[in-house]
Formats: sequence, C-alpha cells, structure tokens
Amino acid sequence: MSLNVWKCILIIITLFGLIFLLRNITTGENWKNQIVSALYKVQNWNQSSNLSGSLSTFHHKSTFCPHLGKPPSPEEELEQRKLLDSIAWPQPPSDSEPLNLFQTSNPAHSLFSIITSKNNHTWYVGDQLEVQIHLHDFKGRPKNYGGDFLLARLHSPKHRAGVAGQVLDHKNGYYSVGFPLLWEGSVQVDVMMVHSSEAIAVLRRLRENRPDRVLFVSLFRSGLTSETTECGTCLSQDKGPLCNFTDLHSGEPWYCYKPKMLSCDTRINHARAGYLNNIITDRESLLFQSGVNIKAPIHANTTNTITVLPSRKENSNQKSDPMKLATSGYYYQDAWRPLGGVAMRHFNAASVTQCLANKVVYMYGDSTIRQWYEYLVAVLPGAKEFNLYTPKKGGPSLAVDSTHNILLEYRCHGPPIMYTAIMANELHYIANELEGLTGGPNTVVALSVWAHFTPFPVEVYIRRLRHIRKAVVRLLYRAPGTVIVIRMANPRALNRDVSLNYSDWFSLQLNVVLRAMFKGLNVMLVDAWQMCAAHHQPHNVHPPSVIVKNMVDMMLSYACRTSTRKTG
Repeated sequence: MSLNVWKCILIIITLFGLIFLLRNITTGENWKNQIVSALYKVQNWNQSSNLSGSLSTFHHKSTFCPHLGKPPSPEEELEQRKLLDSIAWPQPPSDSEPLNLFQTSNPAHSLFSIITSKNNHTWYVGDQLEVQIHLHDFKGRPKNYGGDFLLARLHSPKHRAGVAGQVLDHKNGYYSVGFPLLWEGSVQVDVMMVHSSEAIAVLRRLRENRPDRVLFVSLFRSGLTSETTECGTCLSQDKGPLCNFTDLHSGEPWYCYKPKMLSCDTRINHARAGYLNNIITDRESLLFQSGVNIKAPIHANTTNTITVLPSRKENSNQKSDPMKLATSGYYYQDAWRPLGGVAMRHFNAASVTQCLANKVVYMYGDSTIRQWYEYLVAVLPGAKEFNLYTPKKGGPSLAVDSTHNILLEYRCHGPPIMYTAIMANELHYIANELEGLTGGPNTVVALSVWAHFTPFPVEVYIRRLRHIRKAVVRLLYRAPGTVIVIRMANPRALNRDVSLNYSDWFSLQLNVVLRAMFKGLNVMLVDAWQMCAAHHQPHNVHPPSVIVKNMVDMMLSYACRTSTRKTG
C-alpha cells in the first residue's frame, strides 16, 4: 500500500477512537446528572410553582412575535387592521404627563343626571331614558377629554329586573347613556367608572409591550432527569435554543426554552408559573385603587330613580332606535328576555332531557364554558359522570345519560391556558377538535375563548379566532345542521393586580373582535357581557348559577328551536 492509503486508515481509526471515548464520557455525565436530579427531584417540583422571581423577562419590540408564527395572508392582514381600528380607544392628551393622580378621573367628584323627558317628567314603557355623565378629577375640576371606561345599569330590585345601558363617549368629559324602558314601575340608574382614561392608557401599554407578564413553564422529564423551562407564545431567541411546539394543523405557535440535558420530546406538562411584578410605576399604581378608581360608583346629581308608566298606544308600533337595537336583552323576575333572535324558553330538568335526547354536546374552551357542563350534569337526572382521572378544571370530562342517549363532553382549549397544570398530550386546540367532528343536527357545539387571552396583544386573539372560524365554516359546510353556540366574555371582579392582566377593558375589546369575526355565520352568540352587566349579582369571572342557567337556556332554546334559524 502507498503511504497515502496508510494515512487514511490511521485517520479513520483515530476518529472511531474519539467517538468511542466521547460516548463513554457522555454516558457517564448523563448518569451523574440522573443521580443529581434524583437527589433534588422534590426540590425542583416545589420550585416549579414559584418561578416568577427567577425567570428573566424579555423586551421585544414586536407585540406578538410574528417571526415565530405563520405569516398572515394579505387578506388576513387587511382584516386584522380593520379589527384593530374597530377597537380604537380615545387616549388622554399627551400634555397630561407626567402623570399626576389629582388630574385623573375621580368618580367621587363626578355626577350623572337624568335628562328630562319631553312629557314633563313622565316616562312610558317603550320610551328611552337618557342619562348624562360629567367626569371630574380629584380636585373637582371638570375633565375636558374622554376615554374613561364606564358601565351603567337600569334596574328594579322589586321585580328582579335589569338592563345594561349603552354608553356614548363625547370625548370632552361628557358621556351619554341610553336605556330602553322595558317594564313598568319604579326603576333606578346605577353608573360606575371601571377605569379612568389614564388607567386605560397604562393597560394599553401593558397589552402591547409586555405580553410576557404571565409566566408559563413546562416540565421535561426522562428517567430520573427532570428540568423546568419557561414557555410562551413569544420568547426571546437570544436566551437559548427553543423547542417548537407549534401546532402542525392550525399553525398556533407555542415555544419553550430547550432543557439543557433533555430533548424537546420529553415534555410532560404545561402550567402557569406566576406573574411579573413591578410592571407599573408607583404613580401608575395609584390609578388602580379598589373602590376609589376601579369599579367605583358615580352618584346622581339629584335623583337616580324614575317611575315608568304602562306603554302608550302610539308606542306599540314604534320602531326600535339604534340605542335599543344595541341592547341584546333584559332580566325580569331573574329570567333573561332577549330582544330579537331566537325565542327564549326556560327549561326545567324534564325539558332539558327532552331537548337533549339523542344529542351530543361538546363544550370547548375555558372555565366559563365548564360552568355550562357542570350545570347540565347537575340538572340532567340521568347524567352519570365518568371518572377519567383528569384534572377537574382542565378535563377532559365526560358524562352520559344512557337512557336518553345524551353525551356531554368538556375540554379546555390549548395554550395559553392558566388555571391548572395540564399534561402536554391533553393540550388540544379547539380548531382541531372541530375538524374531528362529524357534526349534524344532533350535534351541539358550545365554545368560550376569552378569559385566558386578555393579557396578550389582540393579534394573538385574532389569530386564534381565525383558526376556529375556519374550522367552524368547514364543519357547517359538511354538516349544515350542526348547532354552534359561542359564549362571549363577561365583566369580572377587579382589584389592582387582576386589572393589570384581566381587566374588563381587555374583555370588552375581545368581545368586539369576536362579534365582528363571526358576523354572518350560522352561529349563535350568547351575550354574556350584557347578561352579567344587567344582573343585580356582583361581577364575577364565573357568574352565579342564576345567570349560568339563563345562558344555558339560551343555548338550549337555539339547539331545540322549531322556527327558522337566526344568526348571531
């Protein structure tokens, strides 16, 4: 052999020797890591729920990391711009900074007045009541710009009746509220300021610039080795390599930082790790004081009560005005009465059973749709829930009434989901679940997607709804008789910390987007916002049973209607 051939053989032998040596070193290192991991396994599990102080934050200029997701088409970009324009909110003038609490809206110094009717203080059923609100600051000075977030309700405790008002911002410190007068008797007006315009400016900045303020983690484990890393829909790539858990079918992006010792396919679960602290200044914190400028009442200048007389004949054929058309319904004797759409029925156990006989009801989304599942399981006498050994909050949950051939299923939506640790293999996206349904007139689908999206830029929500909408359209195309009901967002109890991530202002804007994106489709929208805002019970992310019953009755009225279907 030539000298060159011998050199080649020697090089090959040397390479094989190096590979063998490195493999032994790696095996020994892995064994050492497994021993260390076993010794600290309990500690690691305890620390995984308290990572908010140790996880570093990122500062990315983009609001939702488009470089990590599938780019939208030109048509989708145009739709997104229109949707974002539709939720534009008045901002305080730039010269109002630096922020001073005394210059901000103060409900205690603000007043509202009932506008005198044309009939000399006489109102009738069918009329519209108008209320004018003027906001003042902490020094009692009138505000001269808008952007405050107000809620108003007209109600009669005697009749357990109520209707939400429609607020119009005149952008000069004055606001108008319109109420349709729908029942007779004594009625009173309640007005509250949810947030000042200055607080809204802070919330807008957080939503656009700090989508990392809710922290997510996943546990990775193989044998005795376990690691916990940060996850999210938007992660900085300069902190290390990422595990890409983007959904292959819908394209929904989700990432975790790659564990140092384990591969990406060893992911075990998904969980919320906590929240970022100190994301607003001390001055800004003064804008979020419970009972002072968060959901604080605004009082009447003189009286907040009027008497409504029975309807006049000339009102009986009167067409509804635009303000009334924006009202989806009202309560009377704690029973919801929708204004238009499907004819409302109120169901007892027997009629629920009759309605759902031979039907499958799929409920997908967050804990507010899980309330519907739990209500139906409780009200159906023959429903038996199976123990699937899954977390109650996350599901999946399954109940069957074999006598009447009824099946109920609940499953939470995919990340971001925040209320419990969920096994990674149970993270299902609603769009994918819908693609797997046969559908048909005996299939009812109820969706609720909002509560876990409020801390994120609206673009994230638009993207999720777009995937769900495509799946809904395909389902209705292959099975036109499928009943689809979508539960909208509702107001909730707020304090400072809750407001920074889950403010009603975030939820209100998601509702506008949801309604626009499903307009014209053969689906029913349950207006949970007005159903909660009109009721006398305090706001809660999980409404009380009396409201849940009315929501479910709305769904059942739609699923078991006999008249021609009307869209939401």
